[in-house]
Amino acid sequence: MRSSVVGALFALAGTALSHGDETPEQAEAVTVVVADDAAQANIADAVSEEAFEAQEEDPLADYVCDTSHYEISIFSQSPLVIYITNFVTPFERQHLQRITNGTFARSNVAGAEGDVVSTHRTSSSTTVGVDPVTSCISERARRFQSFDLPPNHQEPIQLVRYAVGEQYHFHHDWFPAENTKENGHASVERGGNRVSSFFAYVSVSEDIAGGGTKFPKLAAPEGDGWCGVVECDQAREEGVTFRPIEGNAVFWTNLVKGEDGEMVGDDRVLHAGLPIEKGSKLGMNLWTKIDNFA
Repeated sequence: MRSSVVGALFALAGTALSHGDETPEQAEAVTVVVADDAAQANIADAVSEEAFEAQEEDPLADYVCDTSHYEISIFSQSPLVIYITNFVTPFERQHLQRITNGTFARSNVAGAEGDVVSTHRTSSSTTVGVDPVTSCISERARRFQSFDLPPNHQEPIQLVRYAVGEQYHFHHDWFPAENTKENGHASVERGGNRVSSFFAYVSVSEDIAGGGTKFPKLAAPEGDGWCGVVECDQAREEGVTFRPIEGNAVFWTNLVKGEDGEMVGDDRVLHAGLPIEKGSKLGMNLWTKIDNFA
């Protein structure tokens, strides 16, 4: 087990806050120069018909992996919860929907004896394949946490689709002790427990009602500055509900150091995907393990 990775994740507040200070090599930023009308016309004339045909055949022909375009706001330092604006770009969201069309099946719940269908979770989900776009999203998540985090500690991206009436009742992303046995979801063979989670909103219908991501044990914000992204009309003792907003994401750490010094599940990050009252929602899960995921 790489304890340095766990330590790096729990020092994430400092890493995330210094995100804007990355070197050009780290940020891989893309600069766009806008020319005047005459220059633009000349550029357009110079583009060959073959280039247009190639772009139609390969929708990723002009795709550039940018790992630095998002904005962050630390919602809670303990447990560490960070709200990320524009984590997934419009092109990436469209791409995720296109490549997973027709692949969704009823979501399972992980149990001690394996994955089972449960009324606790009524959504549909699918595992996303690897291509330049999904690899870029995973790399963005890796860099967000630590430059030292090995890529093979990340689970494959999962998309989860919610229609009217569908939900995921209160649960943790970390696994209890019974899942640490051989071949269990938190076993050594499968990378141990989940040290962190991203949940991003890939697609949200314009008529959406409900479908927020609720953390009942997080303290509600004091002021109204968060009201654009959280529900401010619920009672403070009910915790926090993040609104489903396309492209944005919530990140949190799942583990905390126990009395014996071992990393254990943090009960404070209990959360739920609330029922969809109207419309639909497509979300993205991206989990990071303590060690190499297999």
